[in-house]
Amino acid sequence: MRERGRGQDARSQWGARGLRRGVAVALAATTVLGAAGTAAPASAAPAVAERRARAALPLPTGPYAVGTTDLRLVDPGREDPWRPGRARELMISLWYPASRPAYGDERAPYMVPRAARHFGGPDGAAAFNYGAEPGRTDWSAVRTHARPDAPPLLGAGPRPVVLWSAGLGDPRTWGTGLVEDLASRGYVVVTVDHPYEASEVAFPDGRLATSVFPALAAQPGLDIGALLRKALAVRVADIRFVLDELAALRTDGRLPAALAGSLDLGRIGMAGQSAGGFTAAQAMHDDPRIKAGVNLDGQLHFPGPDGTGVHLGGVAEDGLDRPFLLMGTESPDSGPYTGQPGWAAFWQHTRGWKADVTLLGSRHGSYTDAQALLPQLARQGAVPAEAVRGDIGDVRPERAVLATRAYVGSFFDRWLRGHDDHLLDGPSARFPEMRFEG
Repeated sequence: MRERGRGQDARSQWGARGLRRGVAVALAATTVLGAAGTAAPASAAPAVAERRARAALPLPTGPYAVGTTDLRLVDPGREDPWRPGRARELMISLWYPASRPAYGDERAPYMVPRAARHFGGPDGAAAFNYGAEPGRTDWSAVRTHARPDAPPLLGAGPRPVVLWSAGLGDPRTWGTGLVEDLASRGYVVVTVDHPYEASEVAFPDGRLATSVFPALAAQPGLDIGALLRKALAVRVADIRFVLDELAALRTDGRLPAALAGSLDLGRIGMAGQSAGGFTAAQAMHDDPRIKAGVNLDGQLHFPGPDGTGVHLGGVAEDGLDRPFLLMGTESPDSGPYTGQPGWAAFWQHTRGWKADVTLLGSRHGSYTDAQALLPQLARQGAVPAEAVRGDIGDVRPERAVLATRAYVGSFFDRWLRGHDDHLLDGPSARFPEMRFEG
């Protein structure tokens, strides 16, 4: 990867705000950095249960009910890069059109309790990524709209598959609003956790794999660029292993036959936010099985050893020959492709169909569940108002959610299903808050 120019401070480089999130927090060692840049003691005690805030995800907009199931995968041929001496293991979830909807407590939880406690605690991503007061939110009470292990809806034949990768430090659940919506439109969506980088990953045997990044990032003389290049390589290897496993799952009996038979592995797309967006692009570059991809505000370059040089990712250097959508925000270090060295190089070298849109008034968290959940939590005093503005800006939450779902859905409909609603042909009067860059 060659060096380009002078970048910004290393803490705002990779995945836009995603490097400051997750890695920079560990540099403080004894504090948890809030999303607005304030610090809270790592020993902050959870609030009493009576004051715990609750929030709800927006309803999916597609015509189908949604089912979900979790699966543990083990790669016996790969040592875990973050935990040497053991095989790499992952957790994934499949979200798919189901035969009947779920109501009330039938709906799958957003997080299992032990993961929810860590996510919402003083060392979890809710505090250091999103400024949430530790212990103030009952994350285990948040419900999805999916029925656990529901029988899949039959009769439509194999369905296109979309992989999802979250931002640096975020669990695979932190995109459920978009994931459920895609499933309700007829896709099978596979969400992938990246253990020991994600804030926490809960395994079926009761283990909770928490992030090693705080300890790594606190090491003297850390080369942040090297750490992030390793993280991307691990992520891409995870995705390619999942693709291998999806092929095996169709015949080996680990999934119900109807669900396994619904996977159309000739029509695979991938989307991700922040570091997940970089992962989607690089995985698509490295693996031709991925036919179309979406990057939700993830940069395509790394900081150099001194925090100022810019190293391009391989996908930025080479571009792609298949369809790809860039979706930027109005974060100070984001915006259209012309303002980002990785995106600009990608744009120059990409030979396949491409488009770039920017959500006006948005911030780096606007393409995540933060857009829907944080305003609800702020009204209950669980997240400071300034943290919410720093995470999602001043775009109306319901419009941001609607626009994100519409553009991502339109893209995959066009390139995985052959249904073109022409939303991505240019500026749209339906979404004046979405600026079309080209």
